[in-house]
Amino acid sequence: MKRCDLCKRKARLQCEADQASLCWDCDSKVHAANFLVARHSRSLLCRVCGSLLSWSAAGSRVLPIASSCEECAGGSSDGDEEAENEVSLTSSSPPAADSCSSSDNPEV
Repeated sequence: MKRCDLCKRKARLQCEADQASLCWDCDSKVHAANFLVARHSRSLLCRVCGSLLSWSAAGSRVLPIASSCEECAGGSSDGDEEAENEVSLTSSSPPAADSCSSSDNPEV
């Protein structure tokens, strides 16, 4: 299980630009700092094994999602977190760009 590089709680996202694993709270604090860091693309981590998933998002705040990889999709939940939306990624190809990103400035 990966730990948040800032507070050592369970990591939920990986930011490649910062080369950091972050929990939901630390991700929001870091990526709300300014519009440049809000552009960083972050990938979800499997809530069970911590592996990197194909789903990614950008923006100042990514809403909490309980994510699991194909191998762990039928696995355990981790009862130590508040309620999260759940998503299970069972294919290696990422979803369409319109459905996989979160942004403060959606394009119309």
